[in-house]
Amino acid sequence: MALWGGRFSTGPDQAFKQFNDSLPFDYQLAEQDIVGSIAWAGALLQVNILTQTEHQNLVAALEALLNEVIAKPELLQQSDAEDIHSFVEEALIKKVGDLGKKLHTGRSRNDQVATDFRLWSRQTAEQLLQALAELKKSFVILAERELGTILPGYTHLQRAQPVLFSHWCMAYYEMICRDESRLQDALVRLNVCPLGSGALAGTAYPIDRQQLAVNLGFSAASRNSLDAVSDRDFVVELLSCASISMMHLSRLAEDMIFYNSGEAGFIELADNVTSGSSLMPQKKNPDALELIRGKTGRVFGAFSAMMMTLKALPLAYNKDMQEDKEGLFDAMPTWLACIHMAQACITGVKVNGERTEQAARGGHANATELADYLVKKGIPFREGHHIVGQLVQIAIAEGKSLEQLELAQFQQISAVIEQDVYPVLELDACINARVALGGTSLEQVKSAITFAK
Repeated sequence: MALWGGRFSTGPDQAFKQFNDSLPFDYQLAEQDIVGSIAWAGALLQVNILTQTEHQNLVAALEALLNEVIAKPELLQQSDAEDIHSFVEEALIKKVGDLGKKLHTGRSRNDQVATDFRLWSRQTAEQLLQALAELKKSFVILAERELGTILPGYTHLQRAQPVLFSHWCMAYYEMICRDESRLQDALVRLNVCPLGSGALAGTAYPIDRQQLAVNLGFSAASRNSLDAVSDRDFVVELLSCASISMMHLSRLAEDMIFYNSGEAGFIELADNVTSGSSLMPQKKNPDALELIRGKTGRVFGAFSAMMMTLKALPLAYNKDMQEDKEGLFDAMPTWLACIHMAQACITGVKVNGERTEQAARGGHANATELADYLVKKGIPFREGHHIVGQLVQIAIAEGKSLEQLELAQFQQISAVIEQDVYPVLELDACINARVALGGTSLEQVKSAITFAK
C-alpha cells in the first residue's frame, strides 16, 4: 500500500506506477535510509514518542533489515514498493507490526531522501578522494622513474620547446590536486543534515536536530527547512567536480593516445589496458584511454541535465527532484572507474626515452634558446626573434637542425653569434635554462616532486 494512499479512492494504474516509482534506482540508498531511520528512532525516543522498549525493538529490527539487504540485495529489486523509503517501512512493519508505523512520526520523505542522498554522496566522495590521492601518487612515482627523460613539449600540437617527461607528469599531478581540492570543498557544504525539516515547514516535535546531525556524522543541521528539502546544490557541485576532473582525465587520455601512436612512439601501454583487433593481428589499441575520453561526455551530460532540472523549480520539494539521482548514481561510479583506469595506464606505461629525445631534437625546439642567446648579446628580443626565424628557414632548406648549422651560416644572419652558441642549443641546456619556479629544469622538477611527496 502506498504511503500516501489514504487521500485517494483508487490506486494508480500500472503505467503511472512504473513512471512514478523510484525503487529501480533509489534502492542504492537502502543502507543510508536504514541508518537514517535508526538515528530518527533515537530522536523520537528523546521526545518521548517512543518508549525505551519500542526504541530497542525498532533499532534491532532496522539493524536486522540492514544485514538482510546487504546479504541479499536482490530483495530490493524484487520488491513492488514505490521507493526505498516505502520498502524499508513495509519491511519494518512486517518485523514489528504496528510499531513500525510510529517511526515516520514527524518525518517526511522529503527530508528523509535529502538526508539519505547526502549520506550516499558523502560516502562516495570519500571513496573518490582516496582514488584521486592514489592517482596523484602514480604520477609522482612515474615522474621519479623517468627523471631526466626529455619530451617534446607542444603548443597547437606543434613541437614547441623541450621539457622533461617528469614535468609533463607533474602537470597532471597539479590538475588532480585541484580536482581533490574542489571535491574536499564541496564536501564541506554537502555535510549538512536536513533530517527534521519535515515536508517543508519543519517538524512539530522538539527534536534536537543538532544532536541528530552529529549522530549521523554531519557537521551541522540545516538552518532553513524550505531550503533543506529542496536544496540539490550538493548534487550540482559533485557533478561539476566530476565534470572538471573528467575533463582532465580526458586530456590525459588524449595525450597518451597520441604518445602511444605509431607516429609518435613515445610510450607503450601495458597489455592490461589495451585490446587487439578482430581483423588486424598486429593492433594494440588504447581502449582504456579511449573509454575515459568517451565516458567524459556522459558525465558532462549528467551535469547539464541536473542544471536544467533545477533551473525553474519553485520552493519547496517537487517531484522533478526524483531526477537528481540517476545522473549522479551513474556519474560518480563512472568518474571513479576512470580514475582507476587512468592510474592503471600510468602505472604500467613504458616510456621510449630515445624516441622522445629524438623527437625533441626535431622541429627546431631550441629556437627560443637561440633568441634568448641573442638577447644576452644585446639584441632586443623582437629583433632576435626575427633573426632566429631567418635561421630556421635556412635550417629547413638544408634539412638540418639549428645546432647543425655552421658558424658561418649563423654569422651570415647575425654577426654577434659566436662559437659559444652551440652549448646553448644542446637539449640539456634548453631544459636546465628554465630555472624559475614552475619551470622544466631538472632542479625545479625535482623540487616539485619533493613538494608533492
